[in-house]
Amino acid sequence: MKRILVTGGAGFIGSAVCRHLVEDLGREVVNVDALTYAANLASVAPIADSGRYHFEQADVRDRAAIDDIFARYQPDAVMHLAAESHVDRSISGAQVFLETNILGTAVMLEALRAYRDNLPAARADLLRFLHISTDEVYGSLGPTGLFTEETPYDPSSPYSASKAASDHIVQAWVRTYGLQCVISNCSNNYGPYHFPEKLIPLVILNALHDKPLPVYGDGSNVRDWLYVDDHARALVMILEKGRAGEKYNIGGRNERTNLQVVERICDLMDRMAPKTHSHRDLISFVTDRPGHDLRYAIDATKTETEIGWRAEENFDSGIEKTVRWYLDNREWWEPIRNKVYAGERLGVLAK
Repeated sequence: MKRILVTGGAGFIGSAVCRHLVEDLGREVVNVDALTYAANLASVAPIADSGRYHFEQADVRDRAAIDDIFARYQPDAVMHLAAESHVDRSISGAQVFLETNILGTAVMLEALRAYRDNLPAARADLLRFLHISTDEVYGSLGPTGLFTEETPYDPSSPYSASKAASDHIVQAWVRTYGLQCVISNCSNNYGPYHFPEKLIPLVILNALHDKPLPVYGDGSNVRDWLYVDDHARALVMILEKGRAGEKYNIGGRNERTNLQVVERICDLMDRMAPKTHSHRDLISFVTDRPGHDLRYAIDATKTETEIGWRAEENFDSGIEKTVRWYLDNREWWEPIRNKVYAGERLGVLAK
């Protein structure tokens, strides 16, 4: 797999995958991204001048554009990350989630099938497709238990429903057309280059600017946190070692309530960017998100044993690196806060 096509490679997780492939593994990457609001080419600036990196601005819903990219670059594998991903935005505007996440995945699979059918048999047999999904497709857990690859799907939001649908489409194309596809389902990611509508970067930047730190409900909702560079490593390993038609869960084994996450960021900000008051004083409890799942937690045993991957960062080490990165990289996030997203509440339903 010398040349890998990555969709959504200017996004948060996609850019981490591109950087890992080019910088750490010496692979050739074709980054296909539509450059919607959450994409940022500054996230791939460290590899932009590499002869192993190529960029194509294209929408995964555009079959002609995708066919042309397959024909010109002749990739050995595809890592499909392009997606609308913010739950709050899906609540107030579901249509683009359905179009990008469901139709876009189907377009990619059909383009892959046409491309495969024109390859020599030896290359066609090795062509791989990794579909990157989310643990949110499984719905909500109670106080105990973990999501496994056998957990029934029970999505709660338009976002998670669109990802569940795309997972089923991938499985159907494996069974019907014999494509060599693998699915991964990950827990909540965090780390550098994260668009600041998501909880962790939003809290860091709001704290830096002395703004309220919104916590949904009473802050008791639990998430399993996965450092993005650990996720990027896992994805490449699953692409290479995963069995076609199988699903692999990726989690950091780092469960925290949302309130614990916010309080930990506050304590780090007190040390790294102190003010005359504690940053915890900025915490503000707000009306809960509609359909807010109580708890997610991943059992990554299959990925750890079969693929040989383990997370290297625990939450304390990863969150400290993340806070430090945002404090040191104002030039990355400041244009976003000034021009694209200023930290306002999203996903509020009109009464």
